[in-house]
Amino acid sequence: MGRWRPPAEKSTALITPEGHARLKAELDELWRVRRPEVVKALAAAAAEGDRSENAEYTYRKKQLGEIDRRVRYLSKRLEVLRVVAGAPADPGAVFFGAFVELENVSSGELLGYRIVGPDETDAARGWISIDSPLARAMLKKRLDDEFEASLPGGIASFAIVGIRYP
Repeated sequence: MGRWRPPAEKSTALITPEGHARLKAELDELWRVRRPEVVKALAAAAAEGDRSENAEYTYRKKQLGEIDRRVRYLSKRLEVLRVVAGAPADPGAVFFGAFVELENVSSGELLGYRIVGPDETDAARGWISIDSPLARAMLKKRLDDEFEASLPGGIASFAIVGIRYP
């Protein structure tokens, strides 16, 4: 099997200021700290001699490739991202960056989410991508609106209980 992979789906090029700062910090740390450390360790491993049987050399080459791949991705991605700061013109509706509190209509369970860019999703914090089915279904909805979302577990009904912007 070859190394070719189908291209990834295009994702929305929006990001919050916090997410943008985090990606820039990651790129800086990879480029200025981690990569020089790995290059130094790779040079030391290469100096040991026979590279075909040198596990340290093989490991460091692989590690350097992973760092370079991530640096390349972050460099290209940061160029196309558009930072969205502040509340939208209509803060009474759900848009990018909103903290939304939902009620599951069938179970009465309260759920909290923040709509963020695909590069900054965090399930533990309840940050979901604007490209997710749930976020797409709630966009432009207002307080007390009910909507249905097609989720992996089936279609679910929700009601918007709260909307706020940072």
